Amino acid sequence: MYGRVYASILQRASSYTLTLYSAAPVQYAHLVALPSYQPQPAHQCHCSSWSPFRSDQLCCTGEESGNWSRSGRHLSTRQDLDLQLSRVQINSILRTNEQTVSVPEFDGRGLSAVRKFESNQLAANTPNEDRRGAATCLQSKGMLFGVFDGHGGWACAQAVSERLLYYIAVAMMSEHSLEELEKSMERGRPVPPILQWYKHHADFNYRESASLYIDHLRVFWQDLLDGEEHGEGMSPRDALDCAFKRLDADISLEAQVPLSSDLMKSTAIQVAFAGCTACVAHVGTDGIYVANSGDCRAVLGVQNEDGSWSALPLSQDHNSQNRDEVERIKAQHPPSERDTVITDDRLLGVLMPLRAFGDVRFKWSHELQQSILSSLESGVDLDSLNLYQYTPPNYLTPPYLDVAPEITHHKLRPQDRFLILGTDGLWDELGSEEAVRLIGEHLSGIHLQAPVSPSERQLKLGQMHELLLKRRARASPALDTNAATHLIRHALGTGEYGELCQERLASMLALPEDLARMYRDDITATVVYLNSDLAKPHHR
Repeated sequence: MYGRVYASILQRASSYTLTLYSAAPVQYAHLVALPSYQPQPAHQCHCSSWSPFRSDQLCCTGEESGNWSRSGRHLSTRQDLDLQLSRVQINSILRTNEQTVSVPEFDGRGLSAVRKFESNQLAANTPNEDRRGAATCLQSKGMLFGVFDGHGGWACAQAVSERLLYYIAVAMMSEHSLEELEKSMERGRPVPPILQWYKHHADFNYRESASLYIDHLRVFWQDLLDGEEHGEGMSPRDALDCAFKRLDADISLEAQVPLSSDLMKSTAIQVAFAGCTACVAHVGTDGIYVANSGDCRAVLGVQNEDGSWSALPLSQDHNSQNRDEVERIKAQHPPSERDTVITDDRLLGVLMPLRAFGDVRFKWSHELQQSILSSLESGVDLDSLNLYQYTPPNYLTPPYLDVAPEITHHKLRPQDRFLILGTDGLWDELGSEEAVRLIGEHLSGIHLQAPVSPSERQLKLGQMHELLLKRRARASPALDTNAATHLIRHALGTGEYGELCQERLASMLALPEDLARMYRDDITATVVYLNSDLAKPHHR
C-alpha cells in the first residue's frame, strides 16, 4: 500500500506535467494531470479556495539535473525526496508549534469556564496560511478562541487573527468602559488593556499597520458610543455578529482610502484581495457561543453515561455540500444565474468556502477592483503581492460573497468535556466523531471496545484478523501529551486499520514544500478543556 504512495510521490516529483484551465488565471486554476499519468496521492487535497500554484512556477525537466521554476524556486526531483524520517524527526516536526496553557480556576471575577487549552499547527503551504488566536476578555467576561484559514495567501488570515478578537471584546464592553478607553486616548494616557493574549513564540503582528488598526478599532468604539444606549454592552451573540461584519467592512474600506505610506497601502490591498474563513468561540459561564464563516469547524466533545464519546457539531460548513447555504446564495441573485453562481462545487467555479473575510474580488464591482489595483505605484510588483487583474466568470451581480457569521449557542452541561476548533485541513482528514473519540480517549486514558457482536463471531479467519487489528489500534497508547498534536498525528498517520503508521506519517511530513500542498492542507487545531463543575447543580 505505502509503496504505491511513495511511487506516486516520486513519479510526481520527477516527471509530473500540468495543464491549467484557460478560463481562469493561473492562480485560480485547477491542477489537472495529463491522461498519460494519474497520480494517487495518499490524501487528495480539498483546497479551501483556488490552487496555490501558478504556471510560471511549474516546469518539467530531467530528474538528474534538478528542477528550477522561472521564479527561481527549486522544484523537487526524485533525488530530493527522503521519506525515511526518524521518530525523533517526526516528533520534532509535529511539536514545533505546540501550545499548552493552563487557565487559573478563578480569574478574579469568578470561576473560569475553561480549565486549559492545547493548540498546534502544521503547515503545508509555505508560508503557512492558517492562523490561530486565544485571549481572555479583561473588560468583560469569558475567553475567546479562534482559528483562521487563509486563501490566496496569508495576508487576510494574519490581519483577521490580530484584529477580530479585539472587535468582539470591544462590542461586549460596557458604555462606561468604552468611555474610559476614549478618555485615555484623548488625554494620551495608557489605555486599559482589553485582552490578555496567549501567544505562541512564533506568532507575529503587522507592525507597519498597527496604528491603522488601532485607529479603526477606536472609530468602532466611538460608533458604539454614538449609537443608541450601549448600556452594559452587547451579548456575546450580538458582539460576534457585529464584530465579523464591522471588521470585514473596515478591511474593504482600508483598501480604498489614502493611507500614510505605500507599504501600509499595499498591505491593505493585499489583505482585502486575499481571503480568510474564521471560526471563533466565546466560552463563558453562560455557555459557548460559536460564530462561523466558511469551512472551519467547531465540535463539542460529550462524554456519555457509559464512558463513550460523542460529537456535537456547533457549526455548519459553508460550502457546496451545505444545500441550505447554496440556496441562500442562489436566492440573492437573478434566476438567470442559478446555474452559474455555484459551478464545480465552487462559488463562480473558483472559491470553495461560501462565506469569508476579504475576497473583495467576489464583493466589489469590476470597476472598483480595477481602480484600486491601478492606484498602486507603478513600481509595485503585483505578482509579489499575490494580486492579479482578474474577474471571475459570470460576474454579473456582485456581491457574491459575504462574511455574515452563523452563530450557535450551547449551554454547558456536566457531560460537556472539551471543544475542538479546527481549520478544514484537519476535517479533510478526520471526521468529527473520530476527532472527539481521539481526544476523549486521550483525556481519559481509557479505550472502550464494544463487545464482539454475534455477526462478528461468524466472520472468516481473515476478517476476524482485520477486526482484531482495528481493535488493537484503538488501544494503542498516546505518543503526545498535547491533544492537538495527537489529532494532527492521527490525521496524517492513520493506516488502513486505524493504527498509527510510521511510514505513512513520514511520507506526509517529508514532502518538500512544492509538493506538500498537493497532498494535504495547512492544519490548525485547538482543544479547549471545559470546567464541567460550572454545570453541576450547586453552581446554578
